[in-house]
Amino acid sequence: MSSHFPDHFSGVAGAYAEHRPLYPTRLFEWLAALAPRRGLAWDCGTGSGQAALGLAPHFERVVATDASAAQIAEARLHPRVQYRVTPAESSGLSAAAVDLVTVGQALHWFDRPAFYSEARRVLRPGGVVAVWTYGGSRFDDPRIDEIHRRFYTETIGPYWPPERALVEAGYRTIEFPFDEIVPPAFEMEADWPLAAFLGYVGTWSAVTRFREACGFDPVERLGEELRPHWGESDALRRIWWPLTLRVGRSGKREVTR
Repeated sequence: MSSHFPDHFSGVAGAYAEHRPLYPTRLFEWLAALAPRRGLAWDCGTGSGQAALGLAPHFERVVATDASAAQIAEARLHPRVQYRVTPAESSGLSAAAVDLVTVGQALHWFDRPAFYSEARRVLRPGGVVAVWTYGGSRFDDPRIDEIHRRFYTETIGPYWPPERALVEAGYRTIEFPFDEIVPPAFEMEADWPLAAFLGYVGTWSAVTRFREACGFDPVERLGEELRPHWGESDALRRIWWPLTLRVGRSGKREVTR
């Protein structure tokens, strides 16, 4: 995410803040337990602050940064969270001051070598870096799963940016220059009506590119396909998004006396 970062979300910043699923509470509990201290966490590529708000109960202070001013403008305020508009490779944080660096669903947009250099600079000895991503969701109904799969891979498949390949690989193909820690399994889950799910789909980068290229919104057609299987307009469907993580430490762990 340089000064010329690929900005697929500023135009849908309000919808992004409203419709993106929330990360599980136990993810942040586990990460906080790994950190050498609970002083400062940096959430990089925060978007509208979903991960930053998850970190806030566990750290004295959270600095949440994003290169998109539109995304930051939609972030929900919290007394422990300070939002900043700045690229990933330039946090503005002091050296050796950060206990935990997190990147949720954004690392594939970054200039990764520059970000990693910045993360090593700001982390205190033994500080932790955690990056994670998620791809397609799964449902409690195989008919909905199949309609979703066709939309995801066929209708908008050609419009995913090249960086999406890193997401589909679960970040396993990226370089990660830290002493790795094997994480437990985490997944997001939600009970949503159809309107909420369609609002979420409308925030996808591929959907934005489809609209621009084709001149119409594919989400409307998806809604027509899903409606007969979803149930009443306010019926809730259980949705899951498995998370894949890369987690590691920077340098020698500090010994606190």
